[in-house]
Formats: sequence, C-alpha cells, structure tokens
Amino acid sequence: MDEQQILPKIGTYEFIAEPFHCDFKSELFMGHLGNSMLNAADYHSNDRGYGMFYLNTIHKTWVLSRLAIEIDEMPKAYDRFNVDTWVDGVMRYFTSRNFKVSDSSGRVFGYGRSIWAMIDTESRQPTDILAVRDGLITKYIEQEYPCPIKKASRVPINIDNVKPVHTIDTYYNDVDVNGHINSVKYIEHILDLWDLDWYKKYQLKRYEIAYVAESHQGDKLHFYLQDISKETDGNEKIFNVLVTKTSEKEPKEVEVVRSYVKFVKD
Repeated sequence: MDEQQILPKIGTYEFIAEPFHCDFKSELFMGHLGNSMLNAADYHSNDRGYGMFYLNTIHKTWVLSRLAIEIDEMPKAYDRFNVDTWVDGVMRYFTSRNFKVSDSSGRVFGYGRSIWAMIDTESRQPTDILAVRDGLITKYIEQEYPCPIKKASRVPINIDNVKPVHTIDTYYNDVDVNGHINSVKYIEHILDLWDLDWYKKYQLKRYEIAYVAESHQGDKLHFYLQDISKETDGNEKIFNVLVTKTSEKEPKEVEVVRSYVKFVKD
C-alpha cells in the first residue's frame, strides 16, 4: 500500500435489509444489524491497510471485545441503509470504533460503539496495534464526528443474583473465520431468551455485549438472567445476561460473555 494514499477517515457502506433477515414485524434482526456493522468495520480497515487481509499474512487478527448498539428504529424489509464507521481512539492493545446507521435521506436509525483487540493467531494473546505498519491506524483517528450514545461497558453483574434460564450446544454454524464462536451468534442466542409474545409488546432499544473469553464448537453455553428493571418504570425492561461455557474436558463453568439488554414498550 502506498502510504501517501490516505483515504477519508470515515467510511460509508451500503447494506439492504433482506426480508429473510427480518422478524415478524418486518424489522431487521439485531444480529443482522450487528453483522452489518462488523462487515463495515472489516471493509473500512481492509481498505486502509490494517484489516484482516493484511493481518492474516503476519499471523494476526482483530477480535471484538465490546459492542453497544442503540437504536430509535430498525430498518424494514427491503430498506437500503448506510453504515458509517470510523476509529475514534487507539491504544497499544485496544482500539475504539464507532458506527452510525442511516438511510440516504439522512434519517438516523441508531448508533454503535465498539472496542477491538488485535491478537496473535498462534498464541491467541494480545499484540501491539501500534507496531503494525508503523502505526498506520493512527492516521485514521476521527474524534470530531459525533456518536451520541454511551460507550460499551463491561456490564457489571451481581453473580449472586442471576438465575439459570437456558443451556445450548454449539455447532458448525456457530463458528467464525477465527475458529471460535461468532460474535453475532452470541447476540442471537441471548435475544432468543425472550419469546415472540415478548417482542410483540417490547422493542429492543439498547444492546451491549462484552466478550470475556473465547468458546469453541462443542462447548455448552449456559445463560443466566438478572432483571434490573426499575419497578417504578413500567415502560422499560432492563436485563443483564451472563453466559458461561463448559466442555467435556473442562466441566467447570467459565465466564465467556456479559450482556446488557434494554427494552421499551412498543
């Protein structure tokens, strides 16, 4: 890559809400919106020379650490929508990336914030982001473009106050290019903790997920739920979710994911 060829800091990528990626209300599933954001991040970083195409040649990769998505409304079936994405901060082992989801008329659906780590694909340990291509990523830091939602958190959970609600097995379709359970699959599995009748009454407003450890095909995932809604506010329902894993080799539960889910009355 010619280092003199510096592209715009903000990338814009168009997607479509395919009808088979939409729910019973003809609204895009949150998992597919998240997937569009992650695809935009991939396109943006590859175009600028520090994405997976290059990293795989030096045995490194990006892994998602935290993601928060806050929406006012979801794209409907067949809607075309744009995802703007940009890096707003870089440290040695982590970088923060933001997202804006809108249509061609300027209507904003929502925003996202994320934290990423770069790891060595052989050791699976964090590696120095600033050492890649002499810190090329720092040329693309954009801190003026607004992203008016709260940052993704680690999701504080009172371990003593969660109840087990579900256990699933993991299979081939759960695994991504990095060889571990796909980031978006966790979102889908967690949002399946509420049934169709729930989604007829409530709209998903904010979703946060923090990835603590990797899990792999064959692991069992165990889901624990904590209702942190305020009794005085009947229009909001808020939950924390803890996900752990077990396997035949490691029967002791290990925490892998924490999630925060906020619903509002539809």
